[in-house]
Amino acid sequence: MKEMLSKIGRTAKWAIVGAIKGTGATAESIVNATKDVLMTTVEGVSEVVVAVERAAGQIVAGAVEAASDAGGDIGVAIKSSVKGVVKGASEVGADVGKTAVAAVKGATKAAGDIGADTAKAIENATTGAIEAAEEIGTDTAEGVRNILKTAVKGKKD
Repeated sequence: MKEMLSKIGRTAKWAIVGAIKGTGATAESIVNATKDVLMTTVEGVSEVVVAVERAAGQIVAGAVEAASDAGGDIGVAIKSSVKGVVKGASEVGADVGKTAVAAVKGATKAAGDIGADTAKAIENATTGAIEAAEEIGTDTAEGVRNILKTAVKGKKD
């Protein structure tokens, strides 16, 4: 990525670099690292929902850049980081659907910035968001699927 990441994005990047170097980039370590960055970011913030939505894209972008710089699997980084921020959003009471959309957009932009396949980035990001939502609950999973269909395709089916 040529542009500068925000402070949140840089924090996520270094957390993911640590996860990649420390564990060989297991998906679960990336999920936990991104979830932790999100939770730390919104700690003590009065407008948690807004903070989560703003942070989600930057956290995922940081994960993508980290994977690119450290030679990790970008697809795993995208899927796992989106999963982490969606789970974190649920834990702090933020809108999981809006967070999923912000994370998918962040993944797509970050993938494009490093010259990776944006269609594959969308696929990995939506898969991560839906997997996280399924772990949260059936209603959440259905809501996330519906909002992602609208956001990714631009219309409802």
